[in-house]
Amino acid sequence: MSEAVKKNNLSAGARAIAVAPRLFVLELNAGRIHSMNTDGSDRKTIVSDCHLPDGIVVDAEAGHIYWTNMGIPSLDDGTIERADIDGKNRKTIVPQGKTHTPKQIILDKKGGKLYWCDREGMRVMRCNLDGSQLETLIEAGRGEVDRRDQTRWCVGLTIDPKSGHIYWTQKGPDNAGLGRIFRANVEIPAGQTAATRSDIEIFYDGLPEPIDLELDVKNRILYWTDRGDPPRGNTVNRASIDNKPAEPEIVVTHLMEGIGIALDIPNDRMFVTDFAGSIYSARLDGSGERNFLFAQGNLTGIAYAEI
Repeated sequence: MSEAVKKNNLSAGARAIAVAPRLFVLELNAGRIHSMNTDGSDRKTIVSDCHLPDGIVVDAEAGHIYWTNMGIPSLDDGTIERADIDGKNRKTIVPQGKTHTPKQIILDKKGGKLYWCDREGMRVMRCNLDGSQLETLIEAGRGEVDRRDQTRWCVGLTIDPKSGHIYWTQKGPDNAGLGRIFRANVEIPAGQTAATRSDIEIFYDGLPEPIDLELDVKNRILYWTDRGDPPRGNTVNRASIDNKPAEPEIVVTHLMEGIGIALDIPNDRMFVTDFAGSIYSARLDGSGERNFLFAQGNLTGIAYAEI
């Protein structure tokens, strides 16, 4: 058999492997990770005994999930763990004492890095996929006095690989209208530090309580959940990052403390969790919204992957 024929047969075989779209959802109060179809069917609990899990990301290619455990803020006992997609071979990669209250986590597959926000640590951090080379990229505060100022708490984040920017939220106190979304270069400018860097800009301020972020890289649109009170809170919002409108567009309303968001751009849909235990799906413009699971405990992070 010629090499060309072999190659064709191999690629045909690869094409024949079915990919299954799955959602991975964190249940905070019960400390569990669930995997399910995108309509909520075939739900399986794949990890138990998590310590207040908040953010999750899937590396489908490597067959791994990564998630953050916030822990108890006063104890500074947050961690980051990794497991296989079925929940086996669980391993702590960022141990207690290295990150305070880790929240949303994202994967830069090309750069081989994990990025996350550390709420009471008031930091944006990153490390290698095995937990090594831990770095602080943004330091919004330090020490007990700063920690009491919730406007310094870093919660959600995303990266724009095209421009080399990182976006993150600092939510502020409950319903205070002091929530902000920031933007900066991923890398700290030469000669500066995480605490003194001069390239940080406010993308939006005066928001109710912005939580998790997701970026539609192709269409250059930033999406985020916002807790806070209606009409602007308990929503999903979006805005162009290149032609930023004066006010973000609200595309989904009536969430009950919205937290996690995951985008499936090719299929024009988003998935959102809220603290009341609902999972919603909708088109990217917010139409066709459907609450397909409810009363599922306190739900936090959500990830979409084709595995």
